[in-house]
Parts: sequence; structure tokens; C-alpha cells
Amino acid sequence: MQRSKVESYIGFCRKAGKLTCGANAIEVQKKGVFLLLLCESASDNAKKNAVKLAERFGCELLMTVGRALETFVGRENCKLAAVRDAGLAKAILASADGMFIKYSGGNG
Repeated sequence: MQRSKVESYIGFCRKAGKLTCGANAIEVQKKGVFLLLLCESASDNAKKNAVKLAERFGCELLMTVGRALETFVGRENCKLAAVRDAGLAKAILASADGMFIKYSGGNG
């Protein structure tokens, strides 16, 4: 099965060391978070925390649709990931149709 553009861009982030997985690891970041990726199966508290982090960093928050985030990032049980590269964040936003939706709290 061929990988989508989004999966490739997230893979580039991982290889470049520009992907942070886990809410605790993201919370200690001072700056440089350009995009947050949230798993649709995350708990309500995790979703609220993700919205707060997106507001703090002034970045977009995307939630997966139909697939677990761990299938994109390659980390088991990953519910939140941060993209720390501006160019790759823009590329993911531009090609995320159908795989991710913008999330701002509530039900999407």
C-alpha cells in the first residue's frame, strides 16, 4: 500500500527529530511548535489539554479521522504529537484532507 503525503511528511518529521510525541513532552516545549496532531480516540481531558496547548503555541490542532494517530507517528498509544518544523507543518496542513480535521474543542 502506498503511503499518503501526510504519512510521508510525518515520517520526515520523525527522521529529522522534529516530532514530539506525548502531552507531557510537548508541555515542556518553550516554543517552536507549529502544529499539533490529536488522536480521535483521546480522552476528553486529553482533548481539552490539546486545545490549551494549541492556544499556548498559537498553532493549528488537527484530529485524526478513522485512524489512530499511532499509525501515523509510529509510537504505540500516542494520542498527541507536535510538529516542530514550520515547513513540514504547512505541508501537512495542505495535504491533510480526509485524514485529519481541524479541532477546536467539543465534537470537532
